[in-house]
Amino acid sequence: MDELLGELRRSHPRLAIATVLRGETTTTVTGVQPEADFEIGSISKAITGLLYTDACGRGEVLPSSTLAELLPLGDCPAGQLTLASISTHSSGLPRLPRYADMWKRSYALWRHGRNPYGEDLAELLAQARTVRLKSLRPRYSNLGFELLGHAVAAGAGLTFKELVAERLSTPLGLTATYVPATESELGPQALTGTNRKGRRQDPWLGEALGPAGGIRSTITDMAALARALLDGSAPGLAALDPVATFAGPAARIGAAWMTLEAKGRTVTWHNGGTGGFSSWIGLDREAGSAVVLLSATTGSLDRHGFRILAQLTQP
Repeated sequence: MDELLGELRRSHPRLAIATVLRGETTTTVTGVQPEADFEIGSISKAITGLLYTDACGRGEVLPSSTLAELLPLGDCPAGQLTLASISTHSSGLPRLPRYADMWKRSYALWRHGRNPYGEDLAELLAQARTVRLKSLRPRYSNLGFELLGHAVAAGAGLTFKELVAERLSTPLGLTATYVPATESELGPQALTGTNRKGRRQDPWLGEALGPAGGIRSTITDMAALARALLDGSAPGLAALDPVATFAGPAARIGAAWMTLEAKGRTVTWHNGGTGGFSSWIGLDREAGSAVVLLSATTGSLDRHGFRILAQLTQP
């Protein structure tokens, strides 16, 4: 384990790690304070999946509910999509809408570390009204989860920011898990992320982005969420249960959460990446174990997360 962690820290010098085993939590940090506030990237989708299945259980939305029933989209192809199809990335929505300035945004991200998002909810809905659907096959969609989260929030009579606070952060005591839309809403311990060359990256912010990649958190909060997922106290646990294949028979998907059979173990997981951050959460529900990795540097953590979880559960 020490060799694995040493390798990880060399490529991710500002890192927080939490492991959970049978209810006992261990956290370690390198290059940051214990209360450091990270972008968790697409782990936001995993949280949106929990909130979606929780809202279904409350009767506020149904898997068969369409976007147009919950959001003011009017008569457009995206409006007829069901929440269930979006939650498993099988709706036909593209990864991103076609921006008029897509090349400019991509260049600004690559060259200057700029935030490629930033839309508010009205701008997101305008994008959705003109989007062209693709073939019905598994296709990872940031746009889909942006719309899903805001639709679920509308069904609950809340904004997505309020939904996260009322249904997740407050019940579980997550004091630093929140959804900032502007720089002024960043917390006092918010880190600035960097790319692998150490260059500063702008925070990824915007009201629209929240459900797909705009949530921030700390390692303490994410460890508490992992414990709640293992002990059954988290909302919307049905999101973890796979209902469809995603990338072949070995990889299945629930509401955002991926399930993979790895060396005789079943791992339920999600990862995340923004311009300056990377993240990973994985659960071995049978063994009662979990691993969370948060880094203020870009670069995939998947391999490390799976290996640490496997070593954690070895006899």
